[in-house]
Amino acid sequence: MLDIAIVATPADRAAVRGLGAWLARTAPRALAGGVTIAIVTDQRMRALNRQFRGVDASTDVLSFPAAEAGTLGDIAIARGVAARQAKAAGHPRATEVRVLALHGLLHLAGYDHETDGGQMARVEARLRRKGGLTGGLIERAGRTGAATPDRAARSRR
Repeated sequence: MLDIAIVATPADRAAVRGLGAWLARTAPRALAGGVTIAIVTDQRMRALNRQFRGVDASTDVLSFPAAEAGTLGDIAIARGVAARQAKAAGHPRATEVRVLALHGLLHLAGYDHETDGGQMARVEARLRRKGGLTGGLIERAGRTGAATPDRAARSRR
């Protein structure tokens, strides 16, 4: 069972309403542990990306696996990036936050779309259908030929 905590400002409440329950229903059944999802400013995401990945730019989602048992880790989602991606994709910001949260959760579960030969893409597609989402990050990158905008932080705290 997942234990999901959401950290968001009042301005983000609409975008995260129901997110924890949705993610718990949509996630792989065998996945268990604590997860914290924080909606952060683009500036904070840029600082995290610089600190943990050495990339001086904001990104949409970062995952931070936990070292302690019983906790999967933390997911940070950039508020502004999510809003811009939602607009470009033609769906509400709440939908984009779900896309990003699911993607981040799969990174916490150990999946890595950059090295796994499509395994994460297949799992993510199945879970998105289960959760009522039509598109995801990996598919967007495939359509444009661009690199997927996120990469999970691999460092353990």
